[in-house]
Amino acid sequence: MKKVHSNVSAALDGLLFDGMTIMAGGFGLCGIPEALIYAIRDSGVKDLTVISNNAGVDGIGLGVLLETRQIRKMVSSYVGENKLFAQQYLSGELELEFNPQGTLAERIRAGGAGIPAFYTKTGVGTIIADGKDVREFDGESYVMERGLFADLSIVHAFKGDTEGNLVYRKTARNFNPIMATAAKVTVAEVEHLVDAGKIDPDQVHTPGIFVKRIVHVPNPAKHIEQRTTRPRIIASEVN
Repeated sequence: MKKVHSNVSAALDGLLFDGMTIMAGGFGLCGIPEALIYAIRDSGVKDLTVISNNAGVDGIGLGVLLETRQIRKMVSSYVGENKLFAQQYLSGELELEFNPQGTLAERIRAGGAGIPAFYTKTGVGTIIADGKDVREFDGESYVMERGLFADLSIVHAFKGDTEGNLVYRKTARNFNPIMATAAKVTVAEVEHLVDAGKIDPDQVHTPGIFVKRIVHVPNPAKHIEQRTTRPRIIASEVN
């Protein structure tokens, strides 16, 4: 089966429908599948449930889907960099399922591993546990959390081969590997596309068996959420 598609629209062809659940990799703006997000926006699909650590920032990443009101619900951990996210949630326009960050990661990993639920101490005694099953193990209380599984996962990789094997670069690895395992279909955008066999098997982060479609997106924009700088120290000033 040919996995490589000529453009992002072709890579998503036939996969999108109203009311679907989408996992979107990335952390902040690092490692986000931005080209695929724009293709989803352009498709006009709506009433989406999106599982992502956050929703990008205003005008970048998943923020563009908030602008077009295509997202009905977010399953997230952090929303602090997106004013529109906060406005839509506080006005009741956007549904939000908040998760502790580690719990969110484990819910995704569990979904990819075929584990329907698990127990964790995180959130016990707080509103996180409201309405959930709480049980005692070895004298400690644990709350049950459900695994997460999506109709579609979109991920961004630094390198991929034509069989779908993926390599992520440094912190852009973040949520991408676990999300690639936790959906009916995973579509990956890759910065560098190489022939099968050109990636050392020991360097593969996501095996190609999890990836159904690939699109080459060279030279993507590398956004920075909060740019922090300091004056350059000149050697003569030190001496």
